Amino acid sequence: MLTVVSVDQASWADLQAIFGDRGDPARCRCQYFKDTPAEWRSGTSAERAERLRAQTADRATGLVAFLDGEPAGWCAVEPRTAYRRLRTSRLVWADRDEDPADDGVWAVTCFVTRKGFRRQGVSAALAKAAVGFARERGARAVEGYPMLVEPGQKVAWPAELFVGTAGIFADAGFSEVSRPTARRVVMRLTC
Repeated sequence: MLTVVSVDQASWADLQAIFGDRGDPARCRCQYFKDTPAEWRSGTSAERAERLRAQTADRATGLVAFLDGEPAGWCAVEPRTAYRRLRTSRLVWADRDEDPADDGVWAVTCFVTRKGFRRQGVSAALAKAAVGFARERGARAVEGYPMLVEPGQKVAWPAELFVGTAGIFADAGFSEVSRPTARRVVMRLTC
């Protein structure tokens, strides 16, 4: 059974189990879009883990999925303004005329699915739940910035799928807004 809850209903131990202690999720801790490039380069994994711990203790900054009672996945979802790097990213703003400081638009920036729980619908459930989560907190719209992956296509660097795939967002009701690169798409759902 797959359930999704707000991070404030999960424990730090649950998040630790999902992020693990090695690999990209353990190094990043969903801080890439929150950091400036200089902060990202100078930061350590331990500092990022502590910031995630403080952020999730302070407010609900995302969702946690449980599969058969075990912590299985994480999805970061907050007002777009919480992500400093998004404010100036060409991957978000190419060919768009919109206010980057509009806090009524929320962003789904990161998915982490724990090893052993992949390919079981965890990211899809998190993407769908993110819409309701944002809507309940006043979002007028929710965006994602996923990768375009064709069915059966091998991904050269699987870690880049932390932003999700266009298919996961489409299945959750999102529509394409722009295609800033050949492999990246901006998708949006109006609440």
